[in-house]
Amino acid sequence: MHSSTKRLAGILVPAFSLRREGDLGIGDTLALREWIDWAAEYQVGFLQLLPIHETGIEESPYSAISSVALDPLYLAFDHSMIPWLELTDISNARDQLKEALQSPLINYPAVRCAKIKLLDIAWSKFAHAEKSAIDEFDQFRKVESEWLDDYCLFRFLMELNGESKTWNQWPESCSNPERAREFLAHERAQDLNKVDERLGFFAFVQWLCFQQWNAVRAHADRRGVKLMGDVPIGISWHSCDVFFNRNEFHLDWCGGSPPEGMGQDDPFFQQWGQNWGIPLYRWDHMQANGFSWWRKRIERLTKIFHMFRIDHILGFYRIYAFPWLPDRNDEFIGLSHDEAAAINGGRLPRWFLRPDDKVENKAANRADGDLRLCAIMQAAKGSEVIAEDLGWVPDYMRPHLADLGIAGFRIPHWDSNEHGHPTPGSAFPENSFAAYSTHDHEPINATWKSCLRIIQQNESHPNEQTKWAIGGAVNTLRILSEFAGIPISSESSWPAYTEGIQLRLIKSILASNSRYAVLMITELFNLDDQINHPGTMNGENWRFRLPWTLAEIRAEPRLEDACEKLANLISITHRA
Repeated sequence: MHSSTKRLAGILVPAFSLRREGDLGIGDTLALREWIDWAAEYQVGFLQLLPIHETGIEESPYSAISSVALDPLYLAFDHSMIPWLELTDISNARDQLKEALQSPLINYPAVRCAKIKLLDIAWSKFAHAEKSAIDEFDQFRKVESEWLDDYCLFRFLMELNGESKTWNQWPESCSNPERAREFLAHERAQDLNKVDERLGFFAFVQWLCFQQWNAVRAHADRRGVKLMGDVPIGISWHSCDVFFNRNEFHLDWCGGSPPEGMGQDDPFFQQWGQNWGIPLYRWDHMQANGFSWWRKRIERLTKIFHMFRIDHILGFYRIYAFPWLPDRNDEFIGLSHDEAAAINGGRLPRWFLRPDDKVENKAANRADGDLRLCAIMQAAKGSEVIAEDLGWVPDYMRPHLADLGIAGFRIPHWDSNEHGHPTPGSAFPENSFAAYSTHDHEPINATWKSCLRIIQQNESHPNEQTKWAIGGAVNTLRILSEFAGIPISSESSWPAYTEGIQLRLIKSILASNSRYAVLMITELFNLDDQINHPGTMNGENWRFRLPWTLAEIRAEPRLEDACEKLANLISITHRA
């Protein structure tokens, strides 16, 4: 049990989704500080974020090129934050971005280009900074050298060889850690100043990132609001960690998930499942060194976050694995298992290391997972840990997570009992995390509306498929209605999603017995946007921006009223 077991209400809002006056087309650390003030004012106990580590040119926050380096996309570029920039520099960047500033979706290439250009300007002027700032930067490089030196070399090689190329496409001269360091020494011998200038630039960017995020943490501490981070189960195949620590990873196996047996637009997903492209961990190597990589990863995370979610925690017990990288996925569409095995050296996707098909395998998987998670909990040093334990999980997992003090998710309309009724919120375990949805799903308002749409569109065309779809939609609405105490009339159609239904749903999740209850920001303001559509290359994934700045929310009576009602519900459900 944690030292603080107070019931808390939270809001899930990706840092990239925030707006503020003067931003550069994406959420930043100053916008987050504004939202921390908002949370303190409206009695919201924590803000849940998605991963904030650097992703290179990838848009998904779950494709980090480093388990430590922070993403400069979240840097705030006000003169007060980066004093080596002139106001004209920032104004020029805003002119360059133009429509990207007001766009409902983030234009990552444009934003990234503008911010890197500003960072280059700031770095060029930093040589003339005050001695105290230069000393502070030098101290940062010294203290963080264990990871920072390799990271800066990796970023130098990325820039040199093309940001879109993965390290296995680099020239032979820098294709492994030893050669990369020899290559660096050779390049420095040719032009010391040029090489050290670029290495210094990448270190400078990280110094700014850690400065700003440490300030966010300090601001949250002052306001009594907790920050909740996110630990992806994997690290990008094209990452500094994998490049320099290859003995910790299986480079020829990628983690993912099996086919789900439901309709999917993507033919590969439908047949084989999701291939996330993350290399599998060599757990035997990690265990031999005391899970050092994981411990350091968690220890650094807790310097910014008070609590964190472990993504796909099932992966600590067993993970579905693909014996090929995602760029080969198309080769296997439509092939039988025998045909796929024939072109892949006899190997097929499978559970790794072992499936849960036998009692002894279950016991071995359970023991493996518990050992690994014990190391995580030790490294967390009292920080609150939440498990993303959704989907088809083995029966032994949730009880063992509870034994370790890790809170699991409870999603009401996925948590019905054997009679088809929802588990009452009063019966949720105290150490659990109650929510209606995650960033990978529709917000609850969109779920309600899409169920109504399915019923209305299909009732006039009855066949087996439409009956199945209607049945699922009706069942979802029934379970949500039962959970929230929304009156159901068998003689009339299902009601439209109204403010009354919204408030009942919010009150019910907040009134649950769960230690944590969270709403997505879209659910608070009745926005139907979905942050990510798993298994798709949807052009809108990870690009959602709130339509308003916080100042505009405060100035709009309807939106301000939603905040006031949330605060009132937090108070009456004793989560204040």
